[in-house]
Amino acid sequence: MKIVVIGGTGLIGSKTIAILRQSGYEVVAASPKGGVNTVTKEGLKEAMAGAQVVIDLSNPPSFDPQVVLEFFETSGRNLFAGEAAAGVRHHVALSIVGADLSPDNGYFRAKVAQEKLIEASGIPYTIIRSTQFLEFLGGIADASTGGDVVRLAPGLFQPIAADDVAAVVAEVAVADPQNGIVEIAGPERAPFNEIVARYLKAVGDPRKVVKDPEARYFGGRVEESRSCHWARRVSATSISRSGYAARRKEPDQAVAGRVDTV
Repeated sequence: MKIVVIGGTGLIGSKTIAILRQSGYEVVAASPKGGVNTVTKEGLKEAMAGAQVVIDLSNPPSFDPQVVLEFFETSGRNLFAGEAAAGVRHHVALSIVGADLSPDNGYFRAKVAQEKLIEASGIPYTIIRSTQFLEFLGGIADASTGGDVVRLAPGLFQPIAADDVAAVVAEVAVADPQNGIVEIAGPERAPFNEIVARYLKAVGDPRKVVKDPEARYFGGRVEESRSCHWARRVSATSISRSGYAARRKEPDQAVAGRVDTV
């Protein structure tokens, strides 16, 4: 099976590719650095040739709201045209828990637009919505620091390790398309400020974390819901740290959640 990973040189992409190659799959790391550009279509036809699965982990070069929206819309349309021509049987994309609950966030609006394009493409798909990555905690603390104090909101936070996100992406990619949304999160829910405080202590950072209800909330969690169709831990990939909660989203049954970007 040939799998094309758009954004294959990024944090999640590089980890996903390593897992898939270790499992014996033919994997193409597609990115502008490697001569594949989903916006200009450079190298796209060649990369898609013979592919059965496409994983979209791409991100725009800028986080300006208009740039982000144009990136995901243009990239998506070009990807689906290429996938249709190549006969791709499964499109997998990584999105954000709660993207549809924060319309004031330009990046979230663009991710929702991307999801709608995926749903309308006619190509079998699975959208994976993830909470915030553990690897971003340091950057979040930096963005919330004044002097030697880190001010953070106390909202519940359920981060997930990038290794575990990649493991889920790899597992989902080689499974049957869900034609729906899977939401993933780490195993522990705790106040956002407490988790960041523990992280800073673990890495020897002396900054003090202060709970501030007015501070910007960067965290996220997957809510429990009676509409949960299935929930499990990843077993096939031997995840040791975070596992995940996964749910299929039906048209009239949504699982609520929230995550903000840095």
